[in-house]
Amino acid sequence: MKEVEVPKDYNHEKEIEWQEIWQQTELYQFNPKESRPRYIIDTPPPYPTGSIHIGHVLNWLYMDLLARWKRMQGYSVLFPQGWDCHGLPTEVKVEEIHGIKKNDVPRDEFREMCIDLTRENIHGMKTQMQRMGYSQDWNREYVTMTPEYKEKTQRSFLKMYHDGLIYRAVHPVNWCPRCETAIAFAEVDYQENETFLNYLEFPSSSNESGVPIATTRPELLAACVAVVVHPEDERYQHLTGKKVKVPLFDREVKIITDREVDPEFGTGAVMICTFGDKTDVMWVNRYNLDIIEAINEQGIMQGVCGKYAGLTLAECKQAIVEDLDKEGYLTRKEKVDQNVGLCWRCKTPIEILVKKQWFVAVKELNSQIEEAAKNMHWMPEHMKTRLLNWTGNMDWDWCISRQRIFATPIPVWYCKSCGEVMLPSEDELPIDPTQTQPSTPCKCGSTKFEGEIDVLDTWMDSSITPLVIGGWPSPEYKDLFPATIRQQGHDIIRTWAFYTILRSLALTGEAPFQNVVVNGMVFGEDGHKMSKSRGNVIAPEDVVAEYGADALRLWAANSVPGSDVPFAWKDVQHGYKFLRKFWNACRFVNMHLASYNEEEIKLESFMPLDKWILSGLNQLVVEVTQALEEYNFAQARNRIQTYIWHDFCDDYIEAVKYRLYTDDEGESKQAALYTLNTVIRTCLKLMAPFTPHFTEEVNYYLGHNQDPEEFKSIHQEKWPEVVEELCDEKADEIGKLGSEVISQLRRFKASRKMPLNAPLKSATLYSNSPTVYNQLMELQEDIQGTMRVEKLMVTEGKPDVREIVVEVTPRMDQIGPQFKGQAPVIVQYLQSEDPQEVAKTLEKDGYIDVEGSHVTADHVSTSKELVGRTGEKVELLLLEELELVVELVI
Repeated sequence: MKEVEVPKDYNHEKEIEWQEIWQQTELYQFNPKESRPRYIIDTPPPYPTGSIHIGHVLNWLYMDLLARWKRMQGYSVLFPQGWDCHGLPTEVKVEEIHGIKKNDVPRDEFREMCIDLTRENIHGMKTQMQRMGYSQDWNREYVTMTPEYKEKTQRSFLKMYHDGLIYRAVHPVNWCPRCETAIAFAEVDYQENETFLNYLEFPSSSNESGVPIATTRPELLAACVAVVVHPEDERYQHLTGKKVKVPLFDREVKIITDREVDPEFGTGAVMICTFGDKTDVMWVNRYNLDIIEAINEQGIMQGVCGKYAGLTLAECKQAIVEDLDKEGYLTRKEKVDQNVGLCWRCKTPIEILVKKQWFVAVKELNSQIEEAAKNMHWMPEHMKTRLLNWTGNMDWDWCISRQRIFATPIPVWYCKSCGEVMLPSEDELPIDPTQTQPSTPCKCGSTKFEGEIDVLDTWMDSSITPLVIGGWPSPEYKDLFPATIRQQGHDIIRTWAFYTILRSLALTGEAPFQNVVVNGMVFGEDGHKMSKSRGNVIAPEDVVAEYGADALRLWAANSVPGSDVPFAWKDVQHGYKFLRKFWNACRFVNMHLASYNEEEIKLESFMPLDKWILSGLNQLVVEVTQALEEYNFAQARNRIQTYIWHDFCDDYIEAVKYRLYTDDEGESKQAALYTLNTVIRTCLKLMAPFTPHFTEEVNYYLGHNQDPEEFKSIHQEKWPEVVEELCDEKADEIGKLGSEVISQLRRFKASRKMPLNAPLKSATLYSNSPTVYNQLMELQEDIQGTMRVEKLMVTEGKPDVREIVVEVTPRMDQIGPQFKGQAPVIVQYLQSEDPQEVAKTLEKDGYIDVEGSHVTADHVSTSKELVGRTGEKVELLLLEELELVVELVI
C-alpha cells in the first residue's frame, strides 16, 4: 500500500474538484447495451426557476441515494434529468420582468423571451444540481421546449384523439382571470377565507310570499337562473314550481327541488348561478337550465349585468350589496368561513366560465388508473389512497387546452368553410398550426384553414416522461419501459402521478412505473413550510458554501418518505462534525497502514475487540442494506453514523492504539491493522451514496488512486457483502462489555484530570457472574493495554476494602466560640494525634477529653479514603448493569 499523508483538515471545498472529475470521466453514463439488470428512475422535470430550493435538495437526494446504491449493487442505472419548461410560471415571470402582458407583443417575440429566460434558468439549476453531487446522466437530459420533445407530445395528442380519448367541447371550465387561461381541477389550490353570508329576499312573482336566500356571491345575481330547495323542506313545499324575482334585476326564475340541497345551511334555499361553483354546474346540466355569462375572461362584469357592467368582481360585489341594502332586499349579514379555489400559480381566485376547450376523457380510463395504482408499490403505502381518492372523485374530464403562448401547440387546424378539424400526419410533427397550413385540402374541398391558437397544458408534456426517457415512440422504448421507480412530492400526486398513469395507459396499455416513492415537504426552523412570504427560506447554496454539499445531504437523508422534514442549521453542523471526526480517524489509521502487509488474517489472530467491531460491521451492512430496500434513509444514515462515531472512533480506535504503537509487527498488530482497514473501507462504501465527495476523497488518500490514469472511483466499487463467519453474538457481548469497561476507565481518568495515556498502577475487576468473569478474562489484555494498567487482575467475588480516616480538621467556627482560650490546646491536640484513633474515640465515646474540655464530632471535619487489602489507597467504580466492580490504584 502506498503511504500518502492525509491533510490535517477536511476541506469541503474540494467537492467541486470531484464533481469535475465525475463529469470528465462520464462516471454515471448509462449504457443501454449492457447486460446487467436495469434500474430506471423516472425523475421529476422541475420548472426552470433559476435556482433549486431546499425541497429540491430533499427530492433529488432520494433519487441520487437510490441511483448510487443500485450502481454499487451491480445495476445499470438510468438516471436522466429533464426540464418542464412550458406553462404559466415562465410566462408570468416574463410578464413581470418586461412589464408587459402576453398579448402586448407578437406571439413569436413573447415566446423568444420565454425561451431565453428558460435557458438561463436551466443553466443555473443544472449548476446547482451538479454542486450537490447528484449523479444524473447529463447525456440523457431532455427539455420539453425543444422540437424533439414537442414532436412526442403532439404525437401522443394525435394518438389519443384517434382513439377517442381527446375531444373538443363547450363546457364550464376553471378559469384564472389573472392568467386568462383555463386550468384543470388538479391545478386549483384551496385557501380558507372569511367572508359574509348575505341574507336576501327574493320577491314572489305572484301574491305568494317570497323566498329568503343566503349567498356568499351576490355579485353573480345577474347570472341567477333558478332557486333550488330540498323537496322535503316544509318551509318551501308550497312554492315548488312557482317563480320568484331576482333582486335588482327584476327577472323571474323558477323554484325547483333537489336532494343535494342542505336545508341546515343558510335559509335552506339556494340560488343557482352560472357559475358559482361545481354544484351550480351539476344543477344546470341536470335540469337543462339556461346559461348566463356574467363574467368575461379578465374577470370583468359583462353587459348582462346592467349598470354593474365594466366593474371587477370585487367592485361589483360591493356595489350590489350596497344597492341590495338600499332597496330593502338585504335582511342581514353574518361572517362565515369559506374555502376559496385559487390558481395554483398566481393565487388569483378562480371562476367557472363556459368555454370551448379540448379535453381528455378521464372517466373512460378511471377504472384502469385505479387498477394500475393498486398494483404499484407505494412508499409510504397511504399515499396510494390520495391518488385513488382523487380518481374516485373525478367529476369533470381533464381540460388540456390553455390560452397561453409558451407551450406545445395543439396540432389542429379548422376548415374555414365547414369547420372540420384537420390533423397533421405524424411525419409532419412538430408543427405550429398558427405558422403552417395542412398539406391536403379539407374533404369539403376548401384549402383555407384557421390554426388553433390554444396550446397544451404543460402536464401534457411532463406526463409522458417515462416514455420519453425510454425512447418512445421507437419500438426499442420497451427495453427501458416501464420505469423501475417514480420519486416525487406528495403535492403533485393528483397531477403528475395521476396524469402520467393515465397517459401511459392510454398510449401503451401499460402502467408507467413499478414503484412510487413520495417525499414530504421541508419546514423552516419556525415550524412552518418554507416560503418567501414567511421569510423562513434557506438557500441551499448558502448551506453548501458554509458546510459543503455532503453535510447538507446528511441532513436531507435523515428523513423517511412521506414525512415532512424540518430544516435546522444545527443538524447540518452535526453532519459536518461527523465528517470531520471520521476524517481524523481515517487520517490516524492511514498513518499506520504503511506497515500493513495485507496478507490474509486468520480468525484466531483477532483479539476480542477486533471480533466485536467486525461483527458489528457486518450487522451494519445487513441493517443499512435492509433500510435502503425499505427506503428508510434515516435509519440507514443514523446507523452508519452511530457505528462510526461511537463504536469505531470513540471505542475501537482508542482500544487498539496500544497495539499500533509498538515495534512488534506480529499477529496482534496485523490483526488490528486489518480490522481498521476493513472497517474504514466498508464504511466508506456504505457512506458513498450519502456523502459521495467525502468518501471519494478519503478513498483517494487510502492509496489506490494516486495515478490519475488508474483512477477508480469508490462509486464503481461493489456494495459490501456480509461475511457470515464474522457475525458473532458472543463477540458482540464480549466487545460490548470491553468497550463499556474501557469507557468507564476513560471517564475516571478524565474526572481526575489525568491524561488518557497516563498509567494506572493496578486495576482489579470483580464480578460475581461467571459469564462476566469469563468474558473479562478474554478482555484482560485489551483493557490493560488500552488503559495502560501496569497490573490488571480479574477475580470473582467482591473487593475487600475498608474506609479509613486520613485527616481530622478542627472546625474553628465551633471550637473558638465554645472553648475560647482553650482552643489552641485543642487544635494542637487534634493535629498531633493519629486521625484514625481520633475518629475511633469519637465514634466509641462520643467525645474526646482534652484537658477537661469535651470535643465532639461537631467540632471537627474528617477526610476519608478507601484502602484495599494491601493497605494502599484505592478507588472503586461500580458498574451495576455489568455486574462489575473495578478497584483502582492510581
